Amino acid sequence: MIYGVVNLRREATLPLVVGNSSGQRQVIDTVIDTGFDGFLSLPSEIIMRLGLPWTISNMATLGDGSETLFDFYAGTVIWDGKYRTIDIAASETEPLLGMAMLYGYRLQVDNVEGGIVKIEEM
Repeated sequence: MIYGVVNLRREATLPLVVGNSSGQRQVIDTVIDTGFDGFLSLPSEIIMRLGLPWTISNMATLGDGSETLFDFYAGTVIWDGKYRTIDIAASETEPLLGMAMLYGYRLQVDNVEGGIVKIEEM
């Protein structure tokens, strides 16, 4: 099981260990975004600090229907106690954890400030 917390802005948050192939790691506080169908987005500053390798640029549709070009990078996360290689989108917003990361898992949120966020494999 994976645990997070609801913050004062009523966002479901989750700390996530993100790293590169040479073992450099950083704990990133992410916001769970059920409208994001990718794995993870990170600001380019964090991507550069970790030295994540670029993989592709691809168009994506945003929540307002507009399209924009995103650069994607390969990174490793520790997810449910296991290392997992994922695609990470560069985006100059707060780090977002998307539905691709949650696929095959149940998300439970006690939606009050300080509430428990629980993620468990189905």
